[in-house]
Amino acid sequence: MHLVAQYLATAAISFIQKREDDSHTNLGWINNTLETLEFPNGDKLGLNYENFALEWTTYNGNKQYLLLNNKTHKEIKDWISDMSATNGIEKPYKYKLHYELPYDEITDTTSFKLTNQEDLNVLINQRDLAQQVLDSILKSNADDSSIRIWPHHFDTGAIMTVNKKHSVGLGMAIPDELINDFYFYVSGYNGHDSIKLQSVKDLKHGSYYDNGWKGFALPVKGIDKDTAISFCQEAISKYAEVS
Repeated sequence: MHLVAQYLATAAISFIQKREDDSHTNLGWINNTLETLEFPNGDKLGLNYENFALEWTTYNGNKQYLLLNNKTHKEIKDWISDMSATNGIEKPYKYKLHYELPYDEITDTTSFKLTNQEDLNVLINQRDLAQQVLDSILKSNADDSSIRIWPHHFDTGAIMTVNKKHSVGLGMAIPDELINDFYFYVSGYNGHDSIKLQSVKDLKHGSYYDNGWKGFALPVKGIDKDTAISFCQEAISKYAEVS
């Protein structure tokens, strides 16, 4: 799904005015679907987890789908190109990324296959959990930041101010070299610099890491919404105490 989400990213890169922070490529999560920001004509491209399909939504709400099971890379590219041209987007669609992904090179004959719908249901539940937890944290801290999914690292994330000098990035990451599982994270910043905490102990949930990446992390497996919220709030409080 990380790889399939790159069709949304490349559509955003192709059609939306570039922003220096790459935020034109980030995605929303609504009704079990990842979706781009609006294209210049008001349309959006989505990835529906429930149907395992790309979803082109026009400015007036009409939808057209491309079921992805057994579709090739070329077929998907051609469909996006056809949909964009049909709906009045003049810029050409190009499948071109400016970052690297940890997968084998994709070719025109690469195809996607749905092998287990239950696996997708698990991913839906995890994205829903992340959205609910971050929404609760932001509201309880009176912060109106957006919750977005960044297609490069594929994390559901938000940025929140904790005091006049410091902010935190928080969210849910996919398995990586830090933890081989989906996990919630909270990391503090002073401007663009990571904050190194000197003494962290007696945590109720999760662990503090200081081996390259600095921050708190808690695996998603087996936890509920209240536990995830408690973890995030405890970690945020640690950064709020930094002078």
